[in-house]
Amino acid sequence: MRKPILSTGLRWVWLVLAVILIDFGSKQWVMNNMMLHETQPLMPFFNLFYAHNYGAAFSFLADKGGWQRWFFAGIAIAIVVALLVMMYRSRASQKIVNIAYALIIGGAAGNLFDRAYHGFVVDFIDFYIGDWHFATFNIADCGICIGAALVVLEGFFSPSGKQAKQG
Repeated sequence: MRKPILSTGLRWVWLVLAVILIDFGSKQWVMNNMMLHETQPLMPFFNLFYAHNYGAAFSFLADKGGWQRWFFAGIAIAIVVALLVMMYRSRASQKIVNIAYALIIGGAAGNLFDRAYHGFVVDFIDFYIGDWHFATFNIADCGICIGAALVVLEGFFSPSGKQAKQG
């Protein structure tokens, strides 16, 4: 039996689109207004720094000759499909988990577009303390990290089915 889409977690797909659009717009702004490896200081601990990432998080596998582009694209597609199925199977009222999935999907799709179109991911957010810099990242990465943190938090605050029935 088919469920009405708005009764499922897919009600939150608008958030996927919002993450993709904000990510795309921010990357376009950086590519149009900055030179590669240019730094624009904004605060004593925060710069915009335009970089190309050919790998994954923390430039993992960035120097492996190009095969990683399609490997990471395949992983992103698998994650997007799996999380969309999970959203369809969940109730729209399960807000935290659906928001988390939507943020992860939006981030994965944003970086997937970069990989497929450019062959690399555009990164530009640079936090630092003194001479130590955190890995440069982007809005899509923020969506993925916030979504993953929400999944973990949901696991702590929402009892599993067995625990709920015993309590």
